[in-house]
Amino acid sequence: MEALAEAGSSVLLFLLVFGMSATVDIRNIRSALSNKNAIFTGLFLQFAVLPFLGFAVVKALEMNKAMGVSLLVVTSSPGGSYSNWWCSMFNADLALSVTMTAISTLCSVVMLPFNLVIYAKGSFETDVVKQLDWVSLFIALVVVISAIGLGLLASAKIHSHIFNLWANKIGNLAGVALVLFSVVVSSTGEGEGESNAEDTALWDRSWIFYLGVASPCFLGLVVSNILTTGLQLKQPERVTVSVECC
Repeated sequence: MEALAEAGSSVLLFLLVFGMSATVDIRNIRSALSNKNAIFTGLFLQFAVLPFLGFAVVKALEMNKAMGVSLLVVTSSPGGSYSNWWCSMFNADLALSVTMTAISTLCSVVMLPFNLVIYAKGSFETDVVKQLDWVSLFIALVVVISAIGLGLLASAKIHSHIFNLWANKIGNLAGVALVLFSVVVSSTGEGEGESNAEDTALWDRSWIFYLGVASPCFLGLVVSNILTTGLQLKQPERVTVSVECC
């Protein structure tokens, strides 16, 4: 059942990223690649600010190992697929979002383990890094990179506005389906014992869980908005960088 759930989420993840990437005109990607100010700001926020915020929240709330490591993995991971979806919904700079997702995903091959080694060891006495499911993490990275590459290739080769519209619809539907799928999977876990129920029941967590999940996102948005405003990025770029950060 677990393998089926992972396969389903990978398929939906691929469709979401492929759809958002295929929506973008390849000429806009070339333009986004030249926007070094926004890209480097996003990378700094993604791999320096957000992991530190996750670490600070774990320490401040004294989160247990299972909850704390999970939060550190999330805050150390690249922006990923949902950032493209939110940027599309908010009418932000989607080309910049796809570009930043591709670059941050490639960088995460090094930065994800680097940040986890630093902050996980700084948060817990035991070596929890070795216990992480690195295979699943890197499979997700491969799915995202392949979906971006194929989506941009399709957009460049087909040259059809109708295709772009349909790709956007597919991406949006996959995004909604992935959210619903994740909620269902995380809410219907079955197991024995109180500790396992705490790990699987989404709506039966303590207040620390909800505050811990929300805090890095909220703080990341505040920091990214202050920084991007100070750097005088354009409004759509500010939204894109902020969404990529959280």
